[in-house]
Amino acid sequence: MRILLIANTLPPRDLSGVGEQVLQLAAGLTDLGHEVEILGRKSADQDGAPGPKILFPVTIVPATFRALRRFQPDVVQVHESDGALAASAVLWARKKEARPLLAALLQVSYVEEKKAVRPLVAAGREIGWPGAVEKRFRWLKAPIQIFFGRWTARRADLVLAPSAATAAELVRDYGAERVEVLPNATGGLAPSGPPERRPEDGEGYFLFVGRLRIRKGVEVLFEALRSLPEARLLIAGDGEHRAALVAKVGELGLSGSGAVSFLGRCGAPRVAGLLSGAAALVVPSTYEGMPLVVLEAMAAGVPVVASRVSGIPEVVVDGETGWLVPAEDPGALAAALAAVRADPVEAKRRGEAGRRRVTELYRPEVVAGLWREIVERRGREST
Repeated sequence: MRILLIANTLPPRDLSGVGEQVLQLAAGLTDLGHEVEILGRKSADQDGAPGPKILFPVTIVPATFRALRRFQPDVVQVHESDGALAASAVLWARKKEARPLLAALLQVSYVEEKKAVRPLVAAGREIGWPGAVEKRFRWLKAPIQIFFGRWTARRADLVLAPSAATAAELVRDYGAERVEVLPNATGGLAPSGPPERRPEDGEGYFLFVGRLRIRKGVEVLFEALRSLPEARLLIAGDGEHRAALVAKVGELGLSGSGAVSFLGRCGAPRVAGLLSGAAALVVPSTYEGMPLVVLEAMAAGVPVVASRVSGIPEVVVDGETGWLVPAEDPGALAAALAAVRADPVEAKRRGEAGRRRVTELYRPEVVAGLWREIVERRGREST
């Protein structure tokens, strides 16, 4: 089978969970014997969409037509709303014949992501607020993403979602009819370098990894740390919400104690090194799809403490591979973090259980095999 994957963000140019999943799926499909091509932004040695990332939805269209003529794929899969016009090119090009099958992999519903741009509330009081960049996303960018997402979901032969929770959102918010669950994968790519550990990192800290935005719930984590003396938190990531978080650390008196350290944007070797010394990965989000970093932590044998939202409970099994707590509940989060510190043997047991779960369910070859079953079944139904 010849498969064309189209995505706006791809490593190493971009630190992107979507792009990482494209590469992981491609690795798994290649191992199964399929011929896979990836079409992204143009580079010196590869065709693609010219110009900046923001123009990708338009500039990818000519490159899509060229790839369809040259590669003649059996399946084209677009990723996220950025692929809507590329999907249109596929539908136009196949007027003369029934192939290729058009699939769309949508990691989130932008209807829900738009709703998540709101103040964080804990114990009846607001503890965090979206900034100007996120408000612009809510009122300007999100409606465009919703429009393109709906267009793609309603016209694709097959819509894929990373979790059952996201699949239900796509049915409700986008009007998608043919939605299947295809979980994210990890472990199929060669390391870009050895794990990067630094002496100042130490060990036994809590780790947050991700883009800094209001829906990540980091202020909730700060509130939880106030009741955990001597606990340390390392934050790997950057984003539009960083300045507000730095100010919050000062407001809560966590900066002087050294309890919180902002490490900025970190590549894969640095994240791998940080995971190797972490007591737990903490994911206090109010909304997610299926966070890739959760799978990476589990693959490294690190227990996960996370909000019980979106697709997270489908990956993290409370009491077995980590701890799940209600979102926006600093007290419950603090209790879970205290449990990690109080019983490192139990934390290690849950981390090892997470490693086994990733091996069984989330390796690229496993996910690629599921992808092939879903696509072949949809192809038979179309015929």
